[in-house]
Amino acid sequence: MAAPAGGTRTFAYTVRDARGKLVKGRVDAPNQVVVATRLREMGLAAVSVEEVRTGGLHAELHLPGLGDRIRLKDVAVLSRQLATMISAGLSLLRALSILAEQTESRPLAKVVAQVRADVEAGVALSTALGRRPAVFPPLMVNMVRAGEVGGFLDRSLQSVAATFERDLTLRAKVRSAMTYPAVVLAIAVLAVVGMLLFIVPVFAGIFSSLGGELPVVTQALVGLSGVVKVGAAPGAVVAGLGAAWYHRHRHDRAVRDRVEPLVLRVPVFGLLTRKIAIARFCRNLGVMLASGVPLLQALEIVGETSGNVVVERAARAVQDSVRSGRTLAGPLSQHRVFPPMVVQMIAVGEDTGALDTMLEKVADFYDAEVETTTEQLTSLIEPIMIVVMGGLIGGMIVALYMPIFGVFDLVG
Repeated sequence: MAAPAGGTRTFAYTVRDARGKLVKGRVDAPNQVVVATRLREMGLAAVSVEEVRTGGLHAELHLPGLGDRIRLKDVAVLSRQLATMISAGLSLLRALSILAEQTESRPLAKVVAQVRADVEAGVALSTALGRRPAVFPPLMVNMVRAGEVGGFLDRSLQSVAATFERDLTLRAKVRSAMTYPAVVLAIAVLAVVGMLLFIVPVFAGIFSSLGGELPVVTQALVGLSGVVKVGAAPGAVVAGLGAAWYHRHRHDRAVRDRVEPLVLRVPVFGLLTRKIAIARFCRNLGVMLASGVPLLQALEIVGETSGNVVVERAARAVQDSVRSGRTLAGPLSQHRVFPPMVVQMIAVGEDTGALDTMLEKVADFYDAEVETTTEQLTSLIEPIMIVVMGGLIGGMIVALYMPIFGVFDLVG
């Protein structure tokens, strides 16, 4: 919908869709009669239409750059809703109109309205989605295209939604497992830096006024405090600039080629990253093959969506092998990132003609492996972090109090 202009006002509505479900949304129109007419034309039964007052204390607070990001979760919900409406018999244009009205994410609602305009002009849905790669991943675009060609668009959209939802669930589990260690580590770093900046200098002044020679451990701690006092601000600036640079360039090919292979070699975390990449590769490839996407095209897409450049290279090698008429499993066995079990199961899937089913089973296995690994990692890291944090702070306290035992000798 266009932004309010002239005599146009914003109305909040509640309607019942074709299945009797209550749906809420907002629309810009001159009056309530026009809103009710539009809703009726879309096959929706209006329950209530009320004007939204946006002036004074009711004005909506909007900060530039915040809330403008379209998340994968929003796209997954959109896919699920679109599949439901199409399977219920609604036309594609009507379904897109409803989604443009009721989608909670305003940036996504604008994009859906643009997609609807393209479809209304005669453009295929997959083409309209492909024109907006920043919002709709290639996986979704190609599965929608396969659904359009095969006449099963609703099932393709349901597969897209299920794939995105599994990916989001996997991310949430990993993020939840890493939250506690990250918080404890941040607290430990802040506590150590705080002691080096504010507490150690006080003790150092007391020791210097008393004279005498300090223990080696205490001397090292006082020296470290001086280094941190001088280098804390420049170090924080350099770290901040480095983090900002990496956040901006982390998707660059040169950065990925150097960083992502190293990530796979990190103890424990590298194994977890590898399992996540394999699960994503197998899940996406299996879903795309089951949806009718050609194998070569599917391999090109799943390599990019795996999240690791090593898996992407393996997918490219497999693509070249398949293009030459060879098997899928052969090139995978030459890449160490794929365990022998995965290669053997894929080979069995090729021999039996059930490759998509076998890939789904492999993905389920590695999803379970990721969940188990994150739980074990959490239970292992918690006590280690507590011991490390206690050891650091306790060691600093002992180093500060060691000279106190000789204070009386110094005074005397």
